[in-house]
Amino acid sequence: MALQFESSHVIDRPINKVFHFFAVEHVRNHPRWDPDIELWLDSDGPIGVGTIIRRRNKRSGTPVEGTMEVVEFEPNRAIAMVIHDGPAVMYGKTTFEALNENQTKLTITIDIPWMDENADKTFLNSRLEHAAQIRKQLMESEL
Repeated sequence: MALQFESSHVIDRPINKVFHFFAVEHVRNHPRWDPDIELWLDSDGPIGVGTIIRRRNKRSGTPVEGTMEVVEFEPNRAIAMVIHDGPAVMYGKTTFEALNENQTKLTITIDIPWMDENADKTFLNSRLEHAAQIRKQLMESEL
């Protein structure tokens, strides 16, 4: 069975601002909360279903080229991507829930079908939690 990670955090900012920072400005902001990832677009169009984001993952020490294809884009609700890191495929989805007018619950789910659910998740969990703390700090200080 596939390995799945899920992480939720409350951001003390309105949902429209959180969605814009995370989803609309994903290419600019993702490397800020996860410096092991470089992202770029081949076109200047807005992000939406079908957008292909190019990526370079340096987490393992050796850069791995890949792509992220946006497969779901629902403003203020969700963004989902199929992620290709070299030959490896993963699925990521982020949902946004307004808790009140100034708080948003952001939930990230990552499915890694090629990794066994019994695998040691310690490294990935620590990386995801560290990125989540940076992302929350960026959003709450800039939005």
